[in-house]
Amino acid sequence: MLLLSMPIAAPLPMTVEQHAELERIARCSSEPYRMVIRAMVLLDAADGLSNTEIQNRYGVTRMTVIAWRNRFVERGLERFGQVDAGRGPKTSIPQATVEKVASLAGKKDEAGKATRYSVRTAANRMGVSHSSVQRIWSGRGLKPHRVASFKVSTDPDFEAKLVDVVGLYMDPPDNAVVLSVDEKTQIQALDRTQPGLPIKPGRSGTMTHDYKRNGTTTLFAALDVLSGQVIGSCTARHRHQEYLKFLTRIDQSVDPALDVHIICDNYATHKHPDVTAWLNGHPRFHIHFTTTSSSWLNLVERWFRDLTEQAIRHGVFHSVTELQGAIHAYINARNNNPRPFTWTKTADQIITKVKHARAALPTE
Repeated sequence: MLLLSMPIAAPLPMTVEQHAELERIARCSSEPYRMVIRAMVLLDAADGLSNTEIQNRYGVTRMTVIAWRNRFVERGLERFGQVDAGRGPKTSIPQATVEKVASLAGKKDEAGKATRYSVRTAANRMGVSHSSVQRIWSGRGLKPHRVASFKVSTDPDFEAKLVDVVGLYMDPPDNAVVLSVDEKTQIQALDRTQPGLPIKPGRSGTMTHDYKRNGTTTLFAALDVLSGQVIGSCTARHRHQEYLKFLTRIDQSVDPALDVHIICDNYATHKHPDVTAWLNGHPRFHIHFTTTSSSWLNLVERWFRDLTEQAIRHGVFHSVTELQGAIHAYINARNNNPRPFTWTKTADQIITKVKHARAALPTE
């Protein structure tokens, strides 16, 4: 059987001036999103990438890539980024109005007493159609309906603690085990009020939105950073007494010839006088506190996410005992085939990023 391969288009010819202008557009944050994508497509075409590679890279169709190449060959940068002649309606909105519409994205709607403008309230404010507002916002990559969360640590010892913890992840000490320790509290044993339907082709599985609460449990967990194995214990409460019992279990589980480096957060339980006294009596234990407001720095939190998604969120538990059994079964299964998490960011990279975040925050 003869297989025919699709011919690869030749590199798109362009002048040095055209290349420089396309690079400017591709880097510009104020240009419409479609113009930026088109500039990137043409630059890759000039570099000799195939139409299929460009299609996959930018999520446009292959015919769109071909059309943009052909128009560039015919017209160069003339009418670049504008509505193609004979295709679709031409806008009649003045450019000044377009800029005002774009400026409303993410702003507080004082007239409507809302936290932000919607497409329709912005349209009413500016006297244009809501589809025009949507087109303007989309064209500039503005998405006021989406908000990302963040938290910048204000710990005065941020850099010292960060360097300490990241150093343990990236260059663990010899003759020692590094454990990322934390507790996952208030894990609910939820039962559904009605049985759901199983998944089938063309339909997702179903689960009732309401539930019955059958109690809660707390999981103390210690993730071995190097091996990926976990020591876990479920308890009814999460006081310092339970934490001391968990430390004792760690002491019994880890080879006595090894030092134990524990990474944990600044929760009061971890600093209780009784805990401090226990640690003083066990000199092979070394505690490393993460920076405040930095749960992302504790690798066991990443393991907690897997636990939640794979063993808890979609489960049905008729009792706390059943929930605890499911948690321990998950721990045992993961320990039989452990997968350690790899820390990749250096302390310097994180410090630089945090400094930029602090500089971007408005001053009070």
